Amino acid sequence: MSLQNKRRLRALSAQERHNFSLGTRDASAALVATGIWGFVTGIAMLKSGLSETYAGLMTLFVYAGSAQLTSLPLIESGAPLWLIFAAGFIVNIRFIIFSAALQPFFRHYSWRRRLFLGYITTDISFVLFMSRFGGHKPVGESQHLWYFLGMVIPCWLTWQASSFAGILLGGFIPPTWGLEFAAILALMAVIMPLLNTRPFFMCLLAAGVVGWVGQLLPLRLGLVAAVIAGVIAGVVTEQLQHKRST
Repeated sequence: MSLQNKRRLRALSAQERHNFSLGTRDASAALVATGIWGFVTGIAMLKSGLSETYAGLMTLFVYAGSAQLTSLPLIESGAPLWLIFAAGFIVNIRFIIFSAALQPFFRHYSWRRRLFLGYITTDISFVLFMSRFGGHKPVGESQHLWYFLGMVIPCWLTWQASSFAGILLGGFIPPTWGLEFAAILALMAVIMPLLNTRPFFMCLLAAGVVGWVGQLLPLRLGLVAAVIAGVIAGVVTEQLQHKRST
């Protein structure tokens, strides 16, 4: 290998490290909320009657707090398997929207790599990634992948560690502590600083109102309606802003 090629590889590696550390820095504010949410989910799995082994396998292979918490009452009540999968699918249907938005950035990778990126994607990582790179063209650059990995890998490690801590320590936590409320507050602390644009504010407002109104719907359909309403509100607001500026 020529000296010039070695220098190019060293420069590329340095750039990859920079983008990875940049993603880690941006995601660091969400790690506390991720840890609390994972800890609460670990406790909930144990309290629902799952053994430590099955709870550990669930947090490793499912890696979706909302879907896990939705499925636990159904598992506890002995609901049929198709209903458990249907409920989890409905709760996580928002990731279809996330995947469609992320697809241009990662479509040139193999399906195995894209499957891994889909597994490790979270709500916060999607919001942070699109806030930074949503308007970038051309897409598919290496900086996108390494920035994304810099966000999602620390979040995955934090979730797994805290969730396993909840599984192992859940039997010692009194139910009067109200950890579910603490997890909600932690997530709000992460979301509130992101309200720096009108489209995002309208997206959150519409999703919150529809989610609250539809909370009595079966199979968490209110959450699906909230996601759709939030996306529509954000897109419409952004289009109106664009028309006013032109």
